[in-house]
Amino acid sequence: MPAATPAVVFIGGGPRTAGVLERLAANRPDLFDGPVDIHVVEPHEPGSGRIWRYDQSPGLLLNSMAGDITMFTDGSVLCEGPATDGPGLSGWAAGVLDGSIRDVPAFEPHILEQLRALTPASFPTRQLQGKYLEWFFRRAVAALAPEASVTVHRDTATGVEPVALGESPDGGTSDGGARHRVRLASGAVLDADLVVYSLGHTDSRPDAETARLSDFAARHGAFHAAPSYTTDVDYSPILAGQDVIVSGMGLAFVDLLVLLFEGRGGRFEEQPDGGLHYVPSGAEPRVWAGSRRGVPFHSKISSTFRGEPTGAPRYFTADAVGALLAAHDELDFRTQLWPLIAKDAGHAYYRELFAYPERVSGSWAEFEARFDALDWYSHAREDLVARAVPDPALRLDLEALDQPFSGCAFADHAAVQQAVVNYIRRDLALRTSPDHSETLALFMALLKVYMDLGRLIPQERLNSRSQQAVHGWWHGFFSFVDSGPPPHRLREMLALHDAGLLHFLGPGMWVRPDEASGRFVAGSFQSPALVEAAAYIEARLPSPSVERSANPALAELHDAGRGTEQRLLTADGPHSTGKLLVSGSFEVLAPAGSPQPGLFAVGPWTSGWGAGAFARPNTNAAPFRENDALARTILGRLAARSSRPLSPAQLARS
Repeated sequence: MPAATPAVVFIGGGPRTAGVLERLAANRPDLFDGPVDIHVVEPHEPGSGRIWRYDQSPGLLLNSMAGDITMFTDGSVLCEGPATDGPGLSGWAAGVLDGSIRDVPAFEPHILEQLRALTPASFPTRQLQGKYLEWFFRRAVAALAPEASVTVHRDTATGVEPVALGESPDGGTSDGGARHRVRLASGAVLDADLVVYSLGHTDSRPDAETARLSDFAARHGAFHAAPSYTTDVDYSPILAGQDVIVSGMGLAFVDLLVLLFEGRGGRFEEQPDGGLHYVPSGAEPRVWAGSRRGVPFHSKISSTFRGEPTGAPRYFTADAVGALLAAHDELDFRTQLWPLIAKDAGHAYYRELFAYPERVSGSWAEFEARFDALDWYSHAREDLVARAVPDPALRLDLEALDQPFSGCAFADHAAVQQAVVNYIRRDLALRTSPDHSETLALFMALLKVYMDLGRLIPQERLNSRSQQAVHGWWHGFFSFVDSGPPPHRLREMLALHDAGLLHFLGPGMWVRPDEASGRFVAGSFQSPALVEAAAYIEARLPSPSVERSANPALAELHDAGRGTEQRLLTADGPHSTGKLLVSGSFEVLAPAGSPQPGLFAVGPWTSGWGAGAFARPNTNAAPFRENDALARTILGRLAARSSRPLSPAQLARS
């Protein structure tokens, strides 16, 4: 009898699944061109998913320019599968307008207006990005036809059960021989040979501290918002004029300000002197914000290179890393890898700074020759920079960049305000002025290393302390420097501060509930100022946690013992990253470390390197490499299970 059509179920249908589907279509001719049934389980619109769904505030923007966004695995991507050309977001928008891209629905007037106004330098709305992602998903599905069918289930997966070969959902037998049964919230059941958990950012049930704060707020009639995707939180209980403590000054904080101010009817007006003025609606609260660093993420950069664009890493290279891997069983991020990364950042920064002869002494060729021979953390390197760059403010200090107020003690609340305001103004001057393109060089150097780290170093070759550092400090530092908001968002923060609606608490922020007053109390370890408020918002995404996952399928995977959190043995004892443990080929690993046959997982909540779902064109982006590798693994497994042998032509191509 002919073999039944194999089935693959994707749990989650956002950008990551769309990217893997595109790679399946691109790789099928070489690996497995037999029939396959693909099921995508996604409660939101497939392609955009939850995070990029249309149903959110039109005021929320991406933190990337339209010209820096693509879903296509272009020729720069070092992968086994073929490259696929296609438009990024800005090219897609132009194609929709000129009619060369036809397979789009009728758009609402405000989306059409955004399409007409979009340029490669625009920061698009998330609504518009969602439309691009949905188009890409439909394109990937069409490319898989006719041999591969794709069925979308607007539903939620609640669990996956292994089943015996030949068993069917009704207890009888099935020619399909499904190895897994995926149960949906609606009661439907899907049989699958392979299951891919592709969930994107997921929520977590409250940890003990978050639960304590929420319980405190409930008992005292206060308001507490636990870490969450900002647009999913109901902020209506916060009243006009009410004081609100906010911890976190990253991208979630930026979104929060949009919802609490413009989202409540306020507006910003440009002033003749170039400043920005906020016109309140009267419905706004008063925000008191702080964080570990005490400052917002750095602005995106609008300058262009004056010298040569940043090239490939010079020191953090495959040869250098390979030599370290050959000499050591395990590598240490801080002592062996970070000095190479820092030196690459410094080389790119200073090369661009030498494009401004009035700011340096000597020639770049002379500086580079000496710089090459010196360790980043050496007095000789510091002396070289001091001689070449007379102005200390222009010398690159990565530790000061990471902790801008380290060692500072503020006398009072006013001193904190002045320091943070001055910091934001300087950041805007450095990152939006055409005369400070060295900041762009630094940005690009860190981006290139970030994309290469997972390609060059197998995660298991890092010691546990280093794996913790990569997932924690390195990702946080990169995000702080390279993944900040559009410049106008920082200008808006200054305008809100000038209007008396945004105050800064400073670095080393702490918050505690006070039972006597029934209010939250906040302050900084570096300032004597205190504030009390009946509302407290933790403005950040929840930390990943398989054990406490709010996603039913991921929680069931853990509770059934088929999946587990990644745990590291550090000098301070065992440490859990909270991420789902997967192998280098994206297989789900059981607590004992054995792979779960037919179960795969990919995304930022897994123990892989955690790259996002899309990235800049022509950057050999890590998520595209991962998508291609996973797609080829899936096709290889399908070919192995199929009774249909590869043709001679397929064998030759593969």
